[in-house]
Order: sequence, then structure tokens, then C-alpha cells
Amino acid sequence: MAFVKSINLSERKGTRKTPAGDAILHVKEQWGFEADAHAGDWHRQVSFLAEESIAKAHEMGLDVKEGDFGENFTTSGIDLLDLPLGTQLKIGGDVLVEISQIGKVCHTRCAIYYLAGDCIFPREGIFAVVLNGGDVRAGDEIEIVKRGDGTCEFSPADAIAEVEQARAAGTL
Repeated sequence: MAFVKSINLSERKGTRKTPAGDAILHVKEQWGFEADAHAGDWHRQVSFLAEESIAKAHEMGLDVKEGDFGENFTTSGIDLLDLPLGTQLKIGGDVLVEISQIGKVCHTRCAIYYLAGDCIFPREGIFAVVLNGGDVRAGDEIEIVKRGDGTCEFSPADAIAEVEQARAAGTL
């Protein structure tokens, strides 16, 4: 079973996020978490990183935990990198998101890189738009509702092209 291990928020971009513990948090449709710096009217409203990715960072000797790479949802039991664009995930009872970007290009080294010594999020993090809002908390089940076809109507073509070019160049 796939589930949310931790929900993490921050007031500023480029910083570690703070785990919310057992709090019930609201995700706003077409926005994200209202208390999070990354929320807004764009294609990267919420972000995900697998606990397995954080475990890899531990193996590299990094002292990191949930939220340290700037992800909103730390997940368990789901292979995020196997999910194509357009995949829809149901989180808890009501929240529905669609994967809109896989990975990201970091144009500058953010605080996460300097604090952790590396940032795996550009390689292993995914982003989504919120199709249906609702309340979520750590422990909520994650269900793949629809597997995508590799496209997402919310994803700007230039953002996707930038990530693909970085992958092809070996810089991501």
C-alpha cells in the first residue's frame, strides 16, 4: 500500500520544509497548500519525493529527513519515477492531483544543496497540479487513479523541454 509518510511545508522557496506531524492540512484546488511558498497558479502546486530517495541520500552519508529536500509529500510504497506525466493520484479521501513535471532544473544552488551537501530533488522529485482539493494528513493512502500518457495539459512546454534537455545533457 502506498501512503503519505510526511506532509511538509515552508514559507519560503529554496529552503527545507518542516514536517507537519499528525496535523490535518487543507489542499486547495488549483493552488496547493495555502501555507506553502510553492503554492500558486502554476503547474508545480505540490511536490512529492519518495522515502526511498531519502534513504539513498542517507547511504551517501547525508544527514537528512522528510521535508529536507523541499517536498510537500514524502511518500512510501509508490515508485514515483515510474509514473508518467498525466498520472492522477488520489490522496486520502478527496484530494486528486495530476503529475505535471518530473524532476526540475536548478539554476542556482539553493539552501537545500548547501545544507544537505547534495539535492536529489531535481533528479527524483515530481510535481503536480491539484484537480480536487480537500484535507490530508500523514498516513493517508495514495492511489493511482489513472496512469498518464506522458502529457499534462497544465505543463508548460518550455518547462518540460528544459528538464528533457538537462537529462539528455547529463546535468540532471
